[in-house]
Amino acid sequence: MKDILENLERRRASARAGGGERRIEAQHRRGKLTARERLELLMDKSSFEEFDMFVEHRATDFGMDKTKISGDGVVTGWGTVNGRTVFAFAKDFTVFGGSLSETHAQKITKIQDMAMKARAPIIGLFDAGGARIQEGVAALGGYGEVFKRNVIASGVIPQISVIMGPCAGGDVYSPAMTDFIFMVKDTSYMFVTGPDVVKTVTNEVVTAEELGGAVVHTTRSSVADGAYDNDVECLLQMRRLIDFLPASAAAGPPEWPSFDDIEREDPSLDTLVPENPNKPYDMKELVLKVADEGDFFEISEAFARNMVTGFGRLDGRTVGFVANQPMVLAGVLDADASRKAARFVRFCDAFDIPIITFVDVPGFLPGTAQEYGGLIKHGAKLLFAYSQCTVPLITVITRKAFGGAYDVMASKHIGGDINYAWPSAQIAVMGAKGAVEIIFRSDLGDPEKIAART
Repeated sequence: MKDILENLERRRASARAGGGERRIEAQHRRGKLTARERLELLMDKSSFEEFDMFVEHRATDFGMDKTKISGDGVVTGWGTVNGRTVFAFAKDFTVFGGSLSETHAQKITKIQDMAMKARAPIIGLFDAGGARIQEGVAALGGYGEVFKRNVIASGVIPQISVIMGPCAGGDVYSPAMTDFIFMVKDTSYMFVTGPDVVKTVTNEVVTAEELGGAVVHTTRSSVADGAYDNDVECLLQMRRLIDFLPASAAAGPPEWPSFDDIEREDPSLDTLVPENPNKPYDMKELVLKVADEGDFFEISEAFARNMVTGFGRLDGRTVGFVANQPMVLAGVLDADASRKAARFVRFCDAFDIPIITFVDVPGFLPGTAQEYGGLIKHGAKLLFAYSQCTVPLITVITRKAFGGAYDVMASKHIGGDINYAWPSAQIAVMGAKGAVEIIFRSDLGDPEKIAART
């Protein structure tokens, strides 16, 4: 028995070593942690239970039968985050570059199925080069199995993807179907085809960072919901995010002890909104002062900054905040802001999270760029999302609520349960000046008359 146990421990040590000391050192030189180091940081201390540690691939072509490493490039299992059950998988770049094989995919789908059965969140840590080419269609079939489970789990359990290295080819589609994607600056990137293929096909010369780096996906494409400076900060923020999310759609928002008095008053809010209707102010200040202990986890902060979305708590329970941001484009609704808010609203609705909407919107952004970019369709997505909501909707109009944008921003007419207005709030089809120029068009030649009517 002693020999068997010693042999088992040797096999475990070999599996934990992944691709070996040399490859682990190379991973560290790039400023990246290994798959197991990442999972240790993500989970509560000593809580991670690994599954399928000794799984190896079954490929025999191209000499693959001579190269087998326990784990086959992915670490899977479950643990706890602040005491709450979470399932996870982490691609191991030190083993076959984290590429996906048939057995690699089977490990991931097993953990996806377990998360669904347990009704617990699942987090995927990506650091891989795509499909294992030596396995051909078997690897592609594995991707399909993973994708299908992403779709089945959508709206049932929270799914979070964290891009911590290269993520290319088939590996990008699974994160795209999850609820949130986060990246690490300078060391992670996502693209369907890499710079070399782009150069061959389109003759366009581009770096990996320019093609699919964290800055690109958080500011321009909106593929990612946030980016952090390094692995450690990113994983600690994921622990914080999990605290806001319910375990499943049926579980309801989590509740944590709050040290913030629910009856607290904040006199500074009396001077938050300027008397001058054209002067900007920071809507995030209002969000932070309303949320328990000023704790606000913002989603997609760098994209469509004229709209603020994120999670906070009231009396210890999670709520979603959606707010126009007067500091950027006067808080106007455009295609990007509508799309960003609609996706967030739909997530909150799926997971039974009440939504608080702060409104200061002068209307939709006019112009050819917006019309060509599908403003009508994207604006309708936000309208659809709010109209379909079954969660409590509280709306607070802080200053302007003009035109169709008033309707879209969780107005009482599309399902807002309780609608409040700041004492100085204005609700209208449009601003006074624009209205006067239409209603009293005959007086346009007399500026004094127009000014008086305004």
